[in-house]
Amino acid sequence: MPLVVYFDEVGNPTMEASDKDFPVFAVVLLVTDADAYRTQLIPRINKLKFDFWGHEGVILHSRDIRKAQGDFAFLKDPTKRQPFYDAINDVMLTCEYNLIPVAIRKDLHAQRYRYPADPYDLSLLFALERLLPLLERNGQKEVVIIAERRGKNEDRELHLAFQRIVSRGTEYYEGHRFRAIKWTLRFLPKSMNIVGTQVADLAAYPVARYALDPNRPNPAFDVIRPKFLRGFVKIFP
Repeated sequence: MPLVVYFDEVGNPTMEASDKDFPVFAVVLLVTDADAYRTQLIPRINKLKFDFWGHEGVILHSRDIRKAQGDFAFLKDPTKRQPFYDAINDVMLTCEYNLIPVAIRKDLHAQRYRYPADPYDLSLLFALERLLPLLERNGQKEVVIIAERRGKNEDRELHLAFQRIVSRGTEYYEGHRFRAIKWTLRFLPKSMNIVGTQVADLAAYPVARYALDPNRPNPAFDVIRPKFLRGFVKIFP
């Protein structure tokens, strides 16, 4: 079965942003076999939603979960919070998928380079360099990457960076290898309730927190760590 890919991000990708408390931009690609996605992730996530809300209309969003707001306000009750986290962790740990996590430490990036590269360009470049060999080993000639629609400017910037990489190649992978695959990047609204982007979202924040402080307790990161494609997070610089 072909591999399907879902994209999510956390943090502000601009170098000018005033975010001293969170100077990191992270992206996560969720990669899974289409059959595993259809038979495992989708039904398992929907079952979780039915178990806790009685319907599948809730969208899992890491920020809302952390702040126990909106549909997740019930998490303020510790007797309900732990069963929910246990259920989420079980899905994240036992379903078949891989994660390609990349984090840009913007503060260190700005200190090291006089003209720092755009965090969007860098993170996407590192992620696609890891995705390309996986697609080649799978004999895949085309792939669709699904990302959540953000805004016209944000989507345009991501799409431009994406097109530059898959048409020109990178320092380590020549352009012809990328061009041998038909790449499509699609932006779909949050309201479509796509399981893949929600699972990628759940992974993105723990990755960013790890990049900021790998010694800080990070239970969610420990859950997803076995799913990393190469066993680690690419942190730059």
